[in-house]
Amino acid sequence: MALFELTDDNNLAPVPSTTFRSLGKLERHHIQRALRMQIEAITPGVRTMVIAEEFGDWVGANRRIDLLCMDDQARLVVVELKREDGAHMELQALRYAAMISTMRWDQAVEAHRKYLASISVNEDAESRMREFLQQESGPLALSETVRICLAAAEFSQEMTTSVLWLNRQGLDIRCVQMRPHSLGERTLVDIQQVIPLPEAAQYQVAVREKAIEQAAARAPRKVEAEYELTVGDKIVAGLTAPRLIQALVAEALRYDVPLQEIRNCHDAEAESPLKAVPGHLSAAQFLKAAQLDAADYLVADDDLLHGAGHTIAVARHWGRAVMKAVASMSALLPESARASYAMGGGVAREVTFDGYTLRQYHSATIEVLRSDGSISPAHPVLRLLAPKLGVDMLNGAGGPRNTRQLGDKVISAILERGADEAGGRV
Repeated sequence: MALFELTDDNNLAPVPSTTFRSLGKLERHHIQRALRMQIEAITPGVRTMVIAEEFGDWVGANRRIDLLCMDDQARLVVVELKREDGAHMELQALRYAAMISTMRWDQAVEAHRKYLASISVNEDAESRMREFLQQESGPLALSETVRICLAAAEFSQEMTTSVLWLNRQGLDIRCVQMRPHSLGERTLVDIQQVIPLPEAAQYQVAVREKAIEQAAARAPRKVEAEYELTVGDKIVAGLTAPRLIQALVAEALRYDVPLQEIRNCHDAEAESPLKAVPGHLSAAQFLKAAQLDAADYLVADDDLLHGAGHTIAVARHWGRAVMKAVASMSALLPESARASYAMGGGVAREVTFDGYTLRQYHSATIEVLRSDGSISPAHPVLRLLAPKLGVDMLNGAGGPRNTRQLGDKVISAILERGADEAGGRV
């Protein structure tokens, strides 16, 4: 699109376009230096800070990222610049994104420290990064999502087609066009984001999320094993493998176990078992920030966990890794809250009585839920209900019935009263 100057006599005078090359502007010395001082020029709508320049701290690769940045969701951003045509720069940026995808918070801080020293800024690197993220204390971790920003004077149709396709696969790649113009002795730069178009960005996110939901709905359902989790004196039954892990992560967060220690409990067999994004986010905010496949994680508002300054989603697919994860996470909990689990085998009987729902699993485990759906310690409730139902709390030997024995008798007594009165069902 042409650039015009509105003159004093109300005429539109075209401002001649030119090239950075003909102006003698160098890619690194002029363009990159200008953008590092004002990175928001090519990151519209997303708060972004520069962490490092010409970053290449990896083994076995003689490549450098023009500008390594971080946005306000703690996502790393690879910024690649080309003075003229941006042919094939998306492939280069993808390699860089893969290389830094495992970067830890302490490594990012060290990279920023070196960058500040190189530009003679005498400030603490971690303090600057924490101030940018608006989290002055507590543990921090980088998001597992890496964004890409490509900035060039021109983009070929081949490259834009590739970027559009990659974005449909769930990546976040932006193309920003920078076109120089000469106006007398001055150089003007017309900067516009061309992929995705800013006015269409939210629509594209909504379309991608709908496609994810539709794919999840079409996916074949398989019957998952059920588990019973015991944490201290609390028993939660009827859990699938991801719900079992979710319950354990929630317990660990409740006891202020550091997020990194929770992450370390998960076997490599479960790929990216947890997704964590800084802040207390809703499901919609989390999906936008994490850029993950909703079919692979528990990401409804009620599923997301909040703790250690992060919003956390648990993976849906675990396989045999669930056993190691449970054992490792249990070891992080206080002695009084050590966890164990067993195969549950499904619900055998369920009844409702006096404001409680009682479930008996095929394994004989008894679970009690309050009217709001929360889990209640079973034995105290059973002792409360037994006298109302005429159930003897002693066994045949004269000793007190344990939870499973007492639960079996209480549920049987409720069912004997009749399904209409008790609201129960077999």
